[in-house]
Amino acid sequence: MSLVDTISKTFVPIHPEGWRFIAIFAAVAFVFWLMDWRVLTWFGIVLTLWCAYFFRDPPRVTPIDDALVISPADGRVSAIESVVPPAELDLPRQPHTRISVFMNVFDVHVNRSPVAGRIARITYVPGAFINAELDKASEDNERQALTIERADNSRIGVVQIAGLVARRIVKFVGEGQGLAAGERFGLIRFGSRVDVYVPEGTAVLACLGQRAIAGETVLAELGRSVAPRCGRSQ
Repeated sequence: MSLVDTISKTFVPIHPEGWRFIAIFAAVAFVFWLMDWRVLTWFGIVLTLWCAYFFRDPPRVTPIDDALVISPADGRVSAIESVVPPAELDLPRQPHTRISVFMNVFDVHVNRSPVAGRIARITYVPGAFINAELDKASEDNERQALTIERADNSRIGVVQIAGLVARRIVKFVGEGQGLAAGERFGLIRFGSRVDVYVPEGTAVLACLGQRAIAGETVLAELGRSVAPRCGRSQ
């Protein structure tokens, strides 16, 4: 095994979006070291390592099944509720099931498509930066909405919501582009939430409080209905 292969298997890849932030923190730590400010130097080193950890982008194994809705984010399933989707998604103005995944500052923040399809619409909405766990964050906070049209012409909504610390939503895709389930479509800096809107009656397979892994955890299954699941902490 080559040295490059060894390094790639030992260290989690870092998304290119993070390198300039890592460089900034590293440069600040270096300046503190030159000025012999030891405490601040160590503080800068810790921030540099945390920044590298924040922008990690590990590979994921996505289940292949067109009926599955995969988690778009790493984090905790913070809400499962019936709501009318926001107007920017251009979905029918009737109740949909919204599954929310909250990301804290230690979670992977690269977001992945929950289903395969074509991006029919992308809308950026400026707003506030209140706690992303609050219900009103879906209407008040800065956010970016994607409407994904599946092969059967049905549509799924995905909304990236900036949080209390987050200050920028980064997109990797454009309208009309095709996405595979689990494919990367964006990133949020730093701490936030992602909502998925599926048709009312869709079988939700996730539980409140469950830890989700972007690109791997199955949140729901389209085309069938089951009673809501309950989880047990143990």
